[in-house]
Amino acid sequence: MQAIGKLDLESIIDEGRVSGLQILIFLLCGLVAMVDGFDTQAIAFVAPEIMTAWGAAPSAFGPVFGAGLLGGLLGALAFGAAGDRFGRKSTLSCAVLVFSLASLLTPLAHSTAMLATLRFVTGIGLGGALPSFISLTSEYAPKRLRSTLVGAMFCGFPLGAVLGGGASALLIPAFGWKSVFVAGGLLPLFILPLFVMVVPESVRYLALRNDRAAIAQILRRLKAESLWNGDSDYRAVMPHSPVANLFTQGRASATFLLWIAFFLSLLLTYFLINWIPVVARTNGLDIGKAVLAVAMLNLGAVAGCVLLGRLADRFGPTRTIGCAYLVGAVAIAAIGFAGWSPRLLYLTSFVAGAFSIGAQMCTVALCAVFYETGLRATGIGWAMGIGRTGAIAGPVMGGVLLGAGVTPPVLFTVAGATSVGAALAVLVLGRLMRRRDNNPRSHESVREDTLSRSAAQGPLERTSSDNAFTH
Repeated sequence: MQAIGKLDLESIIDEGRVSGLQILIFLLCGLVAMVDGFDTQAIAFVAPEIMTAWGAAPSAFGPVFGAGLLGGLLGALAFGAAGDRFGRKSTLSCAVLVFSLASLLTPLAHSTAMLATLRFVTGIGLGGALPSFISLTSEYAPKRLRSTLVGAMFCGFPLGAVLGGGASALLIPAFGWKSVFVAGGLLPLFILPLFVMVVPESVRYLALRNDRAAIAQILRRLKAESLWNGDSDYRAVMPHSPVANLFTQGRASATFLLWIAFFLSLLLTYFLINWIPVVARTNGLDIGKAVLAVAMLNLGAVAGCVLLGRLADRFGPTRTIGCAYLVGAVAIAAIGFAGWSPRLLYLTSFVAGAFSIGAQMCTVALCAVFYETGLRATGIGWAMGIGRTGAIAGPVMGGVLLGAGVTPPVLFTVAGATSVGAALAVLVLGRLMRRRDNNPRSHESVREDTLSRSAAQGPLERTSSDNAFTH
């Protein structure tokens, strides 16, 4: 029997103020995202130097880039499901440990085959970390701020690449390419103990498990234990669901469209990250300028995510994200014509990052809001996993095209076309949402305006199926 005048757990999180502990959770998840971004893109920073040292052709590095992304795909799928089964915190800790140790072993590589193997293992940990830190942030964020906070936290990913690019430009000339991987392995090992000591398990996940003692302990840290009515069993309204439930209760069409958008946007993201430095070096720019171009790409992504998030709150997320992908397509194509000029390369890379990669980051936040607690890590993991197939295809595609003698203008125009495809997927998703919103009999009604208001208004009323987008 519920205590009169007290709140259930969902209301405490969704309607309460953001506490110091929650801010610390968001910051530490952002810090994990930062080292994830650094280690994910480390191979792009050092690839030109390894090619020179080993006498390898640029096309030989397509499989090396692809191996890390294949590991990321498998890691996102496996660790995403594990996060829904075993908890976000423990799953994330294991993933961080995997990519830290694999990064520290990478300097031992002496061939492209061995390098590809180590990047594959590193990718498993990197991809596996994403669903858990996105889920943790989402589940400690009030619904009225969830999209904004998830997007802001995920800015740590490209920010890590920006800082990593700057650090690599200093480390490589002074200590060689191996120092980048040493730094990438040691940083998360320093962060991991702090994360384990400070960050609690997701309180919403614990509610699914009906772990009242653990919930009470966390609420005590949130200074909200006195507000709790004691209700913790969410299993009746938030069932722990298998992957098949990503396609039930109105989720099927949106899930497929999210997958398409992730596939295309990650294809172009990793294409740009891995091949901008190589093309820049081919055009005669030194390693510092080549790495700085990737840093500008990621810095643009951070700025773009913040700008697009604010615009999405006003004009609707699918409209904003779709239009951003279209603008980004023009900037990506322009990179192919600017590679000979450092200033033009920096400018076009920044704009491409702001719109295309910034839009991709907003799509991550959209995905986190779409899936409820029992499906969140699995839904994010599968979306990111499907996206990783595009991330694998992007670098490999670049290697094949370069090997065939394609010029940089044509190469980057092809990449820009994928941004157009992502725009179409998101815009179709928005149209589907609006059409279903106008059909009161549809059980799959998913509101475009609900998505845009979720960051500014209070929590939505939950239905018996707990579809986060139905009333």
